[in-house]
Amino acid sequence: MSGLAITQLSLSHFRSHRLTRLVFDGRPAAIHGPNGAGKTNILEAVSLLSPGRGIRRAAADELARKPEAIGWKIAAQIDGLAAAHEVETFAEGSEARVVRIDGKAATQVMLGRICRVLWLVPAMDRLWIEAAEGRRRFLDRMTLSFAPDHAEATLAYEKAMRDRNRLLKDQVTDPHWYTAIEAQMADAADLITANRTLALSRLAQAQKGAETAFPRADLSLIHPEGEIDDLLAHWGHNRRRDMAAGRTLVGPHRVDLSAIFQAKGVAADQCSTGEQKALLISLVLANARALAADLGRAPILLLDEVAAHLDENRRAALYDEICALGAQALMTGTEPGLFDSLGQRAQSLAVAEDGGLSKVSE
Repeated sequence: MSGLAITQLSLSHFRSHRLTRLVFDGRPAAIHGPNGAGKTNILEAVSLLSPGRGIRRAAADELARKPEAIGWKIAAQIDGLAAAHEVETFAEGSEARVVRIDGKAATQVMLGRICRVLWLVPAMDRLWIEAAEGRRRFLDRMTLSFAPDHAEATLAYEKAMRDRNRLLKDQVTDPHWYTAIEAQMADAADLITANRTLALSRLAQAQKGAETAFPRADLSLIHPEGEIDDLLAHWGHNRRRDMAAGRTLVGPHRVDLSAIFQAKGVAADQCSTGEQKALLISLVLANARALAADLGRAPILLLDEVAAHLDENRRAALYDEICALGAQALMTGTEPGLFDSLGQRAQSLAVAEDGGLSKVSE
């Protein structure tokens, strides 16, 4: 099975890259070089070829190379789900981010219809022990990979909820102001919940029976106030309580993700640091396997500094799984030796910073 792939990538005034051009051959790419050479910035650029704000969740005006701050541009050729595409995304000055696919204006949601990108970055290592917001974001990224309409549903829900919260803060009591807004929220909430449930089901299937060196996780959704069958009625009956709080207290924006280390029956937040990392890798691999089964093409994987946190055996096992999937995985590390067990199965790219220009050589 061949995976989705970036075949060419060009960065202009993006982060530390004044001008960088890369050519990929479809194999996993081991990107190595010293800290500060711009390795993670390459992964961030690829992550912006999918819907959302990328691996760092940066605003468009934060991505421009300093001190020029004249704007930035990412251009790529992608071997996509149904055809090859030329994709550009850029921002000029303080303007909003623009997306073009094959020379035509496009939305970010449309990016998800031509390609799928999954990632694992060091900032996610504390996922299981920090606030629910990060886990919810992780869940929604996985969900988006299965259901591209999830982004639109989430945006619709958040917009309607902001409108409702504004009424609550202004102490508006007239029910007519709330009726249409809460109906919009309920429609979007139903789709969000259905998409999340589908994602967890697909992940469970992908983990079941898989021969892997990484632990399986039992995933479930946690509703802080219990699962509510009729959110529309609940919001209508609890406006005074929400008004006192100044915000909407119940809904998909409060859901948390629970993970249990299946073999031990231990919650992820009670596992060792190494086990927590292994669970994350396991879920990303399960996500990739499920997508490969659904789409007939493996997604692109972005794995930032992942090798440095694994022992030699698990490192080799990860590379074996990536190659078995046929996935193009862009992986970063400070030392080329971290990727030795890949051998000729991977493309090796050395990145060196020279006066602000990242030079990439094979």
